Amino acid sequence: MTPDELARACADAMWGDDPASRSLGMALDHVGPGASRLSMAVREDMVNGHGMCHGGFIFTLADSAFAFACNTYNERVVAQHCAVTYIRPARLGMRLTASAQERSRAGRSGIYDVTVTSDDGTVIAEFRGNSRGLGSKFFEDLA
Repeated sequence: MTPDELARACADAMWGDDPASRSLGMALDHVGPGASRLSMAVREDMVNGHGMCHGGFIFTLADSAFAFACNTYNERVVAQHCAVTYIRPARLGMRLTASAQERSRAGRSGIYDVTVTSDDGTVIAEFRGNSRGLGSKFFEDLA
């Protein structure tokens, strides 16, 4: 199995068990070793009292992209620490894309950066996640 095939197999296994991301209308647009891209349209039920997408939904999109990026090596991984900086507001009807990229991975720990953009490429938020391996695999029969 190639690294890209392994990343896709892990993502498929996770996606099937991720009703949170699916229920928010997220789409898994790309996955590869240490990387992922998810997108989501801002719906009416995601808008806060200021007429902007609630930051929690932006965080959740970024967190899901982070999760899919760090779970691409047949090791089950969770978030240890995450932080987000909101740059610009997102509005009703925008399609947001979260692109995650591995920055460092050693032992059971990793660092991943996620940029959330609007459909025209405007940066909405920057997210950094620190991951921690659980010591278990998606597929025990693979090395």
